[in-house]
Amino acid sequence: MGAAQAKTDISQEDYLEAERLATDKHEYFQGEIFAMSAAKKEHNRVFTNIFGSIAPYLNGKKCNIFGSDMRVHVYQNALYTYPDITIVCGKQEYLDKEFDTLLNPKVIIQILSPYTRDYDRGSKFKLYRGIPSLEEYILIDSEHIFIERFYKSKEEAWTLVEYKTPEDSLTISSIELLLPLEEVYSNVFDSEV
Repeated sequence: MGAAQAKTDISQEDYLEAERLATDKHEYFQGEIFAMSAAKKEHNRVFTNIFGSIAPYLNGKKCNIFGSDMRVHVYQNALYTYPDITIVCGKQEYLDKEFDTLLNPKVIIQILSPYTRDYDRGSKFKLYRGIPSLEEYILIDSEHIFIERFYKSKEEAWTLVEYKTPEDSLTISSIELLLPLEEVYSNVFDSEV
């Protein structure tokens, strides 16, 4: 999470009311609000590549993709957060009639930065596992060619698969998609553009 703001013990209702009026995004966890930092160029290029590949693939299917402006809420632990990419299949469930806080993601994709890497791999993943609908959690390194994909078995066990070379293809089984890492990292490490 980013740096905690001074206020603690904020209610979820007060957080949502303030967040819906805010110009910047903030995560919320157990009464604390955390400012989210801006992303670097490499992070944004990875996001553009992935979103640009998945969105057209999902056209006409019963799944939808959302970028980092879609808030996700985890009831089990009161987390409110903004994943880089969220995929939901079937009926979308929202917290309330504002339709800005999703409850049932099937796939969450986080693009790692040096500041969030440990949190995204550890505590945040533990919190995300409280989402019953979540089937895949994908971590994409924005500094090196490296992707970690966690998927949930029918027995509720999480398994890790790693992808390390441009010749590999990321499997997103929830939506039956193979995404070449060459596509994911296209123009990410070019210094000129």
